[in-house]
Amino acid sequence: MSSAAFELPTPPWRKPRKGGRARRPLSRDLIVETAQAVVRAEGLDGVSMRRVAQELGTGPASLYAHVSDKDELLELVADRIAGQIPLLEPDPDRWREQIRESARAARRVWRSYADICRVFLGRVPTGENQLRIAENHLAIVRAGGVPDRIAAWFVDRLALFITADVLEGTVFAAKVREGWDPGEYFGQLRGYFQSLPADRFPNIVSMVDDLMDADDEQRFEFGLELMIRGLASYVED
Repeated sequence: MSSAAFELPTPPWRKPRKGGRARRPLSRDLIVETAQAVVRAEGLDGVSMRRVAQELGTGPASLYAHVSDKDELLELVADRIAGQIPLLEPDPDRWREQIRESARAARRVWRSYADICRVFLGRVPTGENQLRIAENHLAIVRAGGVPDRIAAWFVDRLALFITADVLEGTVFAAKVREGWDPGEYFGQLRGYFQSLPADRFPNIVSMVDDLMDADDEQRFEFGLELMIRGLASYVED
């Protein structure tokens, strides 16, 4: 019988070889993909070079051959996630609705990755996917006749509006995970507003129902509509 027909047993003084598939070669894409999974599961504060390296079965030092530091890694993660936001073919007749569609899509994507939007605060996004989104928004509103400077400022303010909305949602979600009851809180808040002295706060007291009405979806849609209507006022007939 050929010696290739069977494999000899491992001598007792040797450690047996571990089974399983070979580890994937370390690359920047794999590091970013792994960090993205950590963000989705644990939030932004769960990401560290050590944590990502642990997930990859390696040491933190090996990551620095592919990314310079944690800040760069988080920017790459955010840009990778931004690639999930669809781009639209600008239509001059539908530019308002296209901005609504794109803003809603961006909000859905960012909300599915906890507080990753914190990466955008205090910096100008320069990743390829984020630049494509900005380019798409500029093309859409310019096609609708919005003047260049107004278009430029609007794209910046729209991104900030979406980011702030998503971040507030993550704050509330974190409180709920810690046992916070939003129904109880807002019920108490309504009672507090109603108990205010009406002579000092006549508008708040008389408008309690309006102030407390609507959920976060309705308020987001209102804010978006407010921005788009304001933007449309700059378009010359």
